[in-house]
Amino acid sequence: MSELEPISWVANKHARQTAESTAVSQLLPPGISKATRRFHAQIPGYKITPLKSLPNLANYLGVDSIWVKDESQRMGLNAFKSLGGSFAIYQFIRKRLGVAELSYKELMSDTVRDKLGEITFTSATDGNHGKGLAWATKKLRFPCVIYVHKDTSQARVDAITEYGAEVRVVQGNYDDAVRQCNADAQANGWQVISDTSWPGYEEIPAWVMQGYTTLLAETQEQFAAQGIVKPTHVFVQAGVGAFAAATLGFYHRLFGLEAPISVVVEPATAACLYYSAQMGDGQPHTIDGDLQTIMAGLACGEPSPLAWQTLWDCADFFLTSPDYVAAKGMRIYGVPLQGDPIIISGESGAVTLGSLTFIMQHEAYRSLKQQLQLDEDSVVLFINTEGNTDPHYFRQVVWEGHHPVPDEYLV
Repeated sequence: MSELEPISWVANKHARQTAESTAVSQLLPPGISKATRRFHAQIPGYKITPLKSLPNLANYLGVDSIWVKDESQRMGLNAFKSLGGSFAIYQFIRKRLGVAELSYKELMSDTVRDKLGEITFTSATDGNHGKGLAWATKKLRFPCVIYVHKDTSQARVDAITEYGAEVRVVQGNYDDAVRQCNADAQANGWQVISDTSWPGYEEIPAWVMQGYTTLLAETQEQFAAQGIVKPTHVFVQAGVGAFAAATLGFYHRLFGLEAPISVVVEPATAACLYYSAQMGDGQPHTIDGDLQTIMAGLACGEPSPLAWQTLWDCADFFLTSPDYVAAKGMRIYGVPLQGDPIIISGESGAVTLGSLTFIMQHEAYRSLKQQLQLDEDSVVLFINTEGNTDPHYFRQVVWEGHHPVPDEYLV
């Protein structure tokens, strides 16, 4: 495929073969979404993030409606990741103490802190997970060490250190940072809180993924208030696949074979899930390279095996898009059609919207559009996973027009 192609895709013929996926049942046991929501609702500053409608854009593109769950307003952190990290730490502490449940007040108490002793929490990150973990550990008064790869922007590093964490830069890509973090954690007796899994490390990533379901439960509540049972389509961005798996697993758990048609979107230069789907053997596969993309939160070459199990069962399509597709999505959100709300979206948050515009507006993707059953009755859900998390780069894209759409794809 050419790097300039807006969309490359593969249909997952394995999806929807069973109404009850074993992977989903193990990842999301009964009652887990209520448990995560109950925990998060106790955190000071918690509030439901908005579900925004873009009716004029929907009409322009030829679908019934477009809805955007705007996580740029989550906990004042400009991204959704705190939901996963905070719930995982809560579960870790609860299990360490051997109790069935802790209130937020108990979790923050000196009594609990004294029982736990000294614990250093750590993780690798492309930015938002590390910031969320640093935020949570600061509240708990535990030290935190965050690993980032060499191309992580200073703005993302500063956003982590703002919450008191130590940041260590690894000379490599995100996957190298994951390996270095794990090695140092074993050497120093630290506790890793990661959203990616590996053999022998699955319980905590599952807790992180479960934490993400709070935003999905909110979304369904908000849809119900609009008289909508469920979206017909869910487009979700992916790095290692943890958030995508949580999203699609949540909807599969609720609706089984009647779940929304699902589309997983990755950067063209970091498309490990797409590649795994292409291989078609049901196993996660790694891609190599520097994984360079403006979609910093999605720049991953190794799928999370735990997430892949759910995606293999539930994801209908895997797409890849180059950086200019994400840039276009950012600009559409930021300069909407008259009457639609402005949404501030970072690079990783906007690629899904960008991909939809190319599917709906270019003849080359007529077959994909038909396979996706996208038409005037479609109710499409996007999740804006981050706001303006890198102000300098955001201005370059939105103000200065970095990563323009190539002339041959202009409409």
